[in-house]
Amino acid sequence: MPSTANLVLKKDEDRRLRAGHLWVFSNEVDVAQSPLSDFGAGQIANVVNASGRAVGTALINPNSLICARLISRSPDVEPSVGWLAGRLQAALSLRERIFAQPFYRLVFGESDGLPGLVIDRFGSCLVAQANTAGMDRLRPEIEQALEQVLRPEGLLWRNDALVRELEGLERAIEPGPGRMPEQLTVIEGDLSFQIDWMASQKTGWYFDQQSNRQRVWPLLGGLDRVADLYAYHGAWGLGAAALGAGEVECVDSSRPAVQAIQANALANRLEDRVQATQQDAERWLDAQLAAGARFDAIVVDPPAFAPRARDANAALSAYRRVNEKALRLIRPGGLLVTCSCSAHVLEDRFVDVIRQAARHVDRDLQVLMRLEQGPDHPVVPAIPFTRYLKGLVVRVVASY
Repeated sequence: MPSTANLVLKKDEDRRLRAGHLWVFSNEVDVAQSPLSDFGAGQIANVVNASGRAVGTALINPNSLICARLISRSPDVEPSVGWLAGRLQAALSLRERIFAQPFYRLVFGESDGLPGLVIDRFGSCLVAQANTAGMDRLRPEIEQALEQVLRPEGLLWRNDALVRELEGLERAIEPGPGRMPEQLTVIEGDLSFQIDWMASQKTGWYFDQQSNRQRVWPLLGGLDRVADLYAYHGAWGLGAAALGAGEVECVDSSRPAVQAIQANALANRLEDRVQATQQDAERWLDAQLAAGARFDAIVVDPPAFAPRARDANAALSAYRRVNEKALRLIRPGGLLVTCSCSAHVLEDRFVDVIRQAARHVDRDLQVLMRLEQGPDHPVVPAIPFTRYLKGLVVRVVASY
């Protein structure tokens, strides 16, 4: 895939790239000098400014609003197997310094210099997503580089994310080299979780909350009654039970998720304290309010309510509504753990929505912790969307 063309930017459109960003939008390209129609999806090109000065090497997709993503700030870079292995080794070295066990996000796209590529590590097996045309085209080289760096027993391409449609790519789940087991294993703390990768969401596990769970579990342990909403495989709730919470209810609308919670509770000998309920979280909240129930802690960790920028206002309304209901159920002195993984919902607006929700139900809050994605999801300061996860742990008190 030699670099044979230049993508020319309009005047001053290189400033954001020089400030640290990696994306080029289609309206920033001087199409008179470098028509986007001349490029193929996944092609390599040099990005140059209006004066002809090289900005770097990028993977091009003329069919996407983000039409180019830098892979290097040097021109004429060839993403060979050796080059990819170098990037993968750098990503691996970071994770191995942080995590004692091989369960983490190994590659986090732009943050690891591999825009559009996500790889999660489950011990000796990997689950990957190639979410851009450039990374999709490089899949054979990525597989060879992973073999050099990690020699995984199995690799699965979980290329079924909606974002691939924005790149003009088909959605599919496809095997890579090696052999995948029927179930994947994740170990967090002293807990072990089994994941059916065919029935799982995204790459199978939410590693971005792993560090947060380790911090928050001790606050939940020992409480009488805890609820874990949008529970998926029950990691928040099972951790609370493992540290002594008396009664934990994990709620998820997915039947496979509820079955996974039950199986993981049994495997960790927590079945006597963990109940799995299949129900929409808001309907569950309404039912508990109608029954006059009370909880010592509630975890609200929903999927992204704002997958697109235009969804942000509706998402904020949904966050406020769900958290208001949760706050009504929490006893004075109890805890609310609330999160948003919507990149388009900024932290200050999310925090303000939680404040509004509390005042609307006549509660005061004491912020104990602010939460963000773990260090296996590093943030690029110039790319705000790489810091997408935000959350709060608050103590709920009656109004003074």
